Amino acid sequence: MNVQQNQAIGSNPGRTRLHNRRLVLEHVRAQQPVGRAQIARATRLSTQAVSNIIAELEGEGWLHETGRASNGRGLPAVLYALKASGAAALGVEVRPDAVLAALVDLIGKTRFTDRVELQSTDPAHVAEVVNQLKIEALSKSGIAARRLLGVGVVMPGPFGQVGLSDAGQSALPGWHGVDAQALFADTLKVPVVLEHDSIAAALAERVGGVAKELGTYCFIYFGTGVGLGVMNNGYMIRGAFGNAGELGHVVVQPGGNACACGNRGCLETYISRFSVQQHLQRHGIDIHSGDDLQVLFDQRQPALMHWLNEATTPLSHAIGILENLMDPATIIIGGAFPDDLFDYWIDKMVLPPGTLAERPDRHIARVMRGASGRMSATYGGAALIINDVFTPRIAAEAS
Repeated sequence: MNVQQNQAIGSNPGRTRLHNRRLVLEHVRAQQPVGRAQIARATRLSTQAVSNIIAELEGEGWLHETGRASNGRGLPAVLYALKASGAAALGVEVRPDAVLAALVDLIGKTRFTDRVELQSTDPAHVAEVVNQLKIEALSKSGIAARRLLGVGVVMPGPFGQVGLSDAGQSALPGWHGVDAQALFADTLKVPVVLEHDSIAAALAERVGGVAKELGTYCFIYFGTGVGLGVMNNGYMIRGAFGNAGELGHVVVQPGGNACACGNRGCLETYISRFSVQQHLQRHGIDIHSGDDLQVLFDQRQPALMHWLNEATTPLSHAIGILENLMDPATIIIGGAFPDDLFDYWIDKMVLPPGTLAERPDRHIARVMRGASGRMSATYGGAALIINDVFTPRIAAEAS
């Protein structure tokens, strides 16, 4: 298993104040409760610099004292920890049929979640729905508006006019030519980060899921379609135009099912939420949510079980491709389906033996289920904002 160990350090001259502030925050988050001297030793900042930053963060309500620790010499050291209500971030996921929101505080606790059905994907309408969710989230959570760091908005790709635009049920009609970043920022009046849903979901697993200790992994995200987030040595791969990860339109069965993108045999036509909806409709069954799928799975409904079993082959094929292309520590699957469906797939799939993943020193499963649940991309949107607060921007240098 490749465990990414990036130890960022600070230096007093030549590094920005914001970098050092993030460095201190990151160390507090990782080691809390922690004293100033310990932070200074770990970051290689002077004790005075750390004291100044901590005083500033205390004054802004980000840190608070949690007690004192004695090392047997001198006065006991004051210990500090993050103050949960000191700041919060709102994650918003825009799907073709709904908007999901989650407000997460500074220590990662969820303060608010909601799901609103969309009557229209018109950009102005969607932006107003998101704004109302922001207002409701702050009101119900008790988080002051000034404490909102920003909003991470995640949407299905691809972004921009490309050959896959408007292809399939995961596309958002009416968004071509719209500057989504500017639209949401103007409407919400707070900083906004725009990201692919699959990349956000992959980040959610790194921040609070099964990938906490991993630097390099793939995350197959099941939304309406199928997307991919790839973390490489701690950094997300986004591609030349920000559209890396359109796994759903990788052909896994040449000449197979017709896809809206114009190809035949795309993975999305076999394993996506839209695929299972179509399959069940042919058997007279309508589903509208993950809960509906869970009920059918609990009943071992024959049509659903047939679809699950048929989908294992193309999914296994896609996993083999990713292993040989990306050499990840593991491949995580998660998203809008119930956890039981992912567990069933993992138990039933026959993974290809001819792969880089087959190695004698493997200490982690080739395929794992994500821990962030059906709102993984939504939580990932909040993680985009929270992570920006803690991640130092200047690369570590040797002393």
